Amino acid sequence: MLATAHNSGQGGELDRGAISVAAGTERACALTREPKPVSEMIRFVLGPAGEVVADVKRKLPGRGIWITASRTAIEEAVKRHVFARGFKREVRVAGDLAAQVERLLHRAALDALAIAAKAGAVPSGFAKVEAALGRDDILALIHACDGSAEGKRKLDAASHRNNDVKPREIAVIDTFTGGQLDLALNRPNVVHAALLAGPGAATFLARVMRLERFRTGNSPYAVSAHAPTDGARGKSSE
Repeated sequence: MLATAHNSGQGGELDRGAISVAAGTERACALTREPKPVSEMIRFVLGPAGEVVADVKRKLPGRGIWITASRTAIEEAVKRHVFARGFKREVRVAGDLAAQVERLLHRAALDALAIAAKAGAVPSGFAKVEAALGRDDILALIHACDGSAEGKRKLDAASHRNNDVKPREIAVIDTFTGGQLDLALNRPNVVHAALLAGPGAATFLARVMRLERFRTGNSPYAVSAHAPTDGARGKSSE
């Protein structure tokens, strides 16, 4: 899809490049013109052929524009030629841009989970997860979305029992398939896992929250209770 800019007062303002985007920064959505924290938005830049590229980690070079991080907002931005107006030039926009962004967010979350696993912060297997529920540093339960409903029910019940003794927020994440968890954790047949505090844990939670917000337009409370702002800079959020 080739989009051409036209005169409009609704165009998005180009930033000065990814390096200028500090954590906590607000930007105006090029679609709605509403200012929002960058953690709730997706940055887009132009590739060498004038194609619109999603910069989900906010690190790509070049000046960029910002769209609210939801599937519906990006689909509407494509429909209304917001990218051409924002970049003030002809651009190439993929018709499935929103789907491309979702895949990138999904991959980024699994990458963070893999980093946490390498640091020893993601025990898996029913027995190990059940034991982890008694730890003070547990942050989340992770269930394969295509896994055993009975195992999930038992672990959730155990989590509630432990919470009665030691109240704390524990996120419940069932975003990924068993095959995706196998690859991320480099282990076979992963159905249940736990996330412990450690390297990569906060980043994973932030990215899962961002992915769910993108899909639904809302942040699940169970995830957002632990997830920090996925800031533009710093190792804890990228």
